[in-house]
Amino acid sequence: MCGTNGSLIQQELSCGEKSVCVTMASTTVTPSQVWSGKSGILCPSQALMVKPVKRQMMGKSKGMRITCQATSIPADRVPDMSKRKLMNLLLLGALSLPSAGILGPYTFFLVPPGSGSSAGGTVAKDAVGNDVIAEQWLKTHGPGDRTLTQGLKGDPTYLVVEKDKTLATYAINAVCTHLGCVVPWNAAEKKFICPCHGSQYNDQGRVVRGPAPLSLALAHCDVDDGKVVFVPWVETDFRTGDAPWWA
Repeated sequence: MCGTNGSLIQQELSCGEKSVCVTMASTTVTPSQVWSGKSGILCPSQALMVKPVKRQMMGKSKGMRITCQATSIPADRVPDMSKRKLMNLLLLGALSLPSAGILGPYTFFLVPPGSGSSAGGTVAKDAVGNDVIAEQWLKTHGPGDRTLTQGLKGDPTYLVVEKDKTLATYAINAVCTHLGCVVPWNAAEKKFICPCHGSQYNDQGRVVRGPAPLSLALAHCDVDDGKVVFVPWVETDFRTGDAPWWA
């Protein structure tokens, strides 16, 4: 709407929500002389730039607040450590059962079979794995003989035949105390001589030359129901008078 007031012309141009009021001197402004742009209204004759004034209708509206808040697990919902341990044990047990089933046959295969006796010892085995029968053994092994058999824990063990053609009450473990080689009996020199590093033992297994530091271990040799039985030696070593180092 445009109106006049004396020599001044006041014109108000409206375009939607934009309203511009231009006041000029007595010059008359026609709509063709006014150019409307995004940044303002230009009157070419007066070279006047007027920025539009935006009228905003402010209504009542509710504001929205966005809040970021770190959350944590309540104390009563934290997993119990004892439950974790229980689950670990159950998992370990589940894995152990099939593993034991697989390894069991191999264990029985690798561990040499041993026969027990009423005295709690181990029945001696010959070279082919048969039980050693004392009477039969003495028929084929003369006085002074020392022949390997399978003894306690599967260790190679010498059966000793005395000069009166009876079995000695002790047996000699053939494992060298230096580095674990099997020591053969040298009948010519009547000694046990280790082929690995030259250690020597007398006919009872007592060390007489190094580098072996100790004598050969002993085991009791008994006869039970006609079979030769080895029993652990835990008494004093009769060769040295010392406590048995292997016990």
